[in-house]
Amino acid sequence: MSRLMQSFSRRQFIQGAAAVAGASVIAPLSTTLAQDAATKRTATDIVTLNKTGIKLSRVGIGTGANNGADNLRQGKDEFIKVIRHAYDSGITYIDCAKRYATYTVFKDAIKGLPREKLYLQSKYWPGDSDETDLLTVIDEHRKVFDTDYIDSLLVHCREEPDWTDRYKRLMDAYNDAKDKKWIRVKGVSCHSYEALTQAQKVTWADIHLVRINPLGMYMDGPNKGWNASSTNPIQPILDEIKAMHDKGRGVIGMKIFGNGDMKDPADRERSIRSAMSNPNIDAIVIGMLSTQHVDENLKLVNKVLAEPAA
Repeated sequence: MSRLMQSFSRRQFIQGAAAVAGASVIAPLSTTLAQDAATKRTATDIVTLNKTGIKLSRVGIGTGANNGADNLRQGKDEFIKVIRHAYDSGITYIDCAKRYATYTVFKDAIKGLPREKLYLQSKYWPGDSDETDLLTVIDEHRKVFDTDYIDSLLVHCREEPDWTDRYKRLMDAYNDAKDKKWIRVKGVSCHSYEALTQAQKVTWADIHLVRINPLGMYMDGPNKGWNASSTNPIQPILDEIKAMHDKGRGVIGMKIFGNGDMKDPADRERSIRSAMSNPNIDAIVIGMLSTQHVDENLKLVNKVLAEPAA
């Protein structure tokens, strides 16, 4: 072989070896970056409510501050603007209730948004309507919201230990509405520990809206006061949440900021961190009154989710 050919072959070998060595470095790095991107969580990820198969954004927007009066304080147009901003920011979960002042203007807030991308949750407080025909009461939500179905309809704010006996007729109507595909899932929001434990025990609920924050503010427990100082133990609620989730039910956390009374930013960050690190909480809902609130809350949740895993 000529000296020129020997030199050329040696040069090809060195270049080839370098390429292989480079690939051994680049390939794992690119794989790692792809894995990091795949596992990075954000506030607006579309998540699943446990075994229900129902999808929604990890963070939802609540519309019931002071029973919705605060949400409408700046007028209907501003309320619609906040909801649209939330949606444009990636929030697909919007929470309402028949008792909220926002109930009758909710239709205009969601008008034109792609229905299949939304998770609309509403609630009905037993006795708020003539309950001669409970299916008509339930169907009212669809008509008021101008939609074919409600993703989630809850029995609102139960405190009675025997609520499942007392409102069995209403619960049966929810079952019928689900069979008719007027609602996709059914559940309950509780405002006493006794009602919460009963909700966990029965098989009726698909999902639970549970008050939870690390300061125990406005939580279910022996202290039933409705003020910022009415705190309760955390662990019993965490145990109930785990039991619910172990049964395949969806769990959504509420009162994350203690009904808005948790003012210290450090406490709020701690509360978000607690909820986001709990594998038994699928999503959370936070009341937001302005576009600024939307931006601030999403920023805070994203900050917490970006933290290295403990």
